[in-house]
Amino acid sequence: QVQLVEFGGGLVQPGGSLRLSCAASGSIASVRTMAWYRQAPGKGRELVASTTNGGGTVYADSVKGRFTISRDNAKNTVHLQMNTLKPEDTAVYYCYALVRPQGPPINTNNYWGQGTQVTVSS
Repeated sequence: QVQLVEFGGGLVQPGGSLRLSCAASGSIASVRTMAWYRQAPGKGRELVASTTNGGGTVYADSVKGRFTISRDNAKNTVHLQMNTLKPEDTAVYYCYALVRPQGPPINTNNYWGQGTQVTVSS
């Protein structure tokens, strides 16, 4: 069993900053990709940023230059530093991980956190 637990959402004024964290735990052999997605009211879930265990990163155009994704491979954690937040960043943010669980069979599975609310408003 693998679980993702998120921390760090909340209410912030426009121009402010927040840091989200997510920890993967359980029967984990290795964690491949870790990412943050978000879903605003009435919209579909979209990729915000992702990072591979090799250090490669991808960002949505809307957050480039404002958000930074980082991870600690030893602790199976991923962070999202969000700066210069805008009202349009308001959404539920979900942590995602592509995990190879311990033991046979040797495969990879997708896991999601429960989501954390980020609200940007004055």
